Amino acid sequence: MPVAMPTTSKVKDIYLPQPATILEAELLTEKEKFFKFQLETDGTFTFMPGQFMEVSIPGIGGAPISISSSPTRSKDNTIEMEVRHDANMTAALHTLQVRYRVGLRGPYGPWFPVDRDMLRRDVVFVCGGLGLVPVRSAIHYVLDHRADYENITILYGTKRPEDRLFVDELTEWKARSDITFLETVDVADRKWSGNVGVITELFSRLQMTRAKTIAIVCGPPIMYRFVLLGLHKLKMKDRYIYVSLERHMRCAVGKCGRCQINGVYACQEGA
Repeated sequence: MPVAMPTTSKVKDIYLPQPATILEAELLTEKEKFFKFQLETDGTFTFMPGQFMEVSIPGIGGAPISISSSPTRSKDNTIEMEVRHDANMTAALHTLQVRYRVGLRGPYGPWFPVDRDMLRRDVVFVCGGLGLVPVRSAIHYVLDHRADYENITILYGTKRPEDRLFVDELTEWKARSDITFLETVDVADRKWSGNVGVITELFSRLQMTRAKTIAIVCGPPIMYRFVLLGLHKLKMKDRYIYVSLERHMRCAVGKCGRCQINGVYACQEGA
């Protein structure tokens, strides 16, 4: 991933959360819940696709959560997130409804190069399961600036049909004539009529110019190994492959070392 770059948000203290109100809260699957927050901040809150926030609940704690919305669709200092019911903090967050307030700190981390390296190139998004959440921000950004990019392909894979996120948007992407959208599930049910198999099986249907293609990859760690092998077989070079890194985090600014992988801090060099 590219090195961390400064944001333009006006935050007085990088450790001080800003209050935010829940505007929308909707259960997407049995484990994932969608939230729309409005930050109470002076000036305009800015971010880029791939960045994340530290979400906190007083008396319980905080957790890093990816921003799922695009700055092209953000109005009145609002951002969208999708939260999986997992540890104590996210479990508590799932109990909150509209009008509740939380703390938001950030944005942190670098972003997908939608405003730099991806311009005037073919773009392939490879998303596995929950990996669609941070990449959704980049997808919306690219679609809202469609003329700035060449061929766009979105690949999405989940374990089961009921695990699919943002189902209405998936239908919209499939219907668009200016992009290619392909999805698959590991295990189908009786209602599923689409592809069945791992996401790399969709690679044979890619239509891209290798010299001008950038891949954005996000999903479970086990997926990375096989996706990278598949992209290398397609002769893609590492410098054109962006992989989102994720680790347990505390400070989100490279101070505590909790997310360190050898000499790399995921909070600063992951997305």
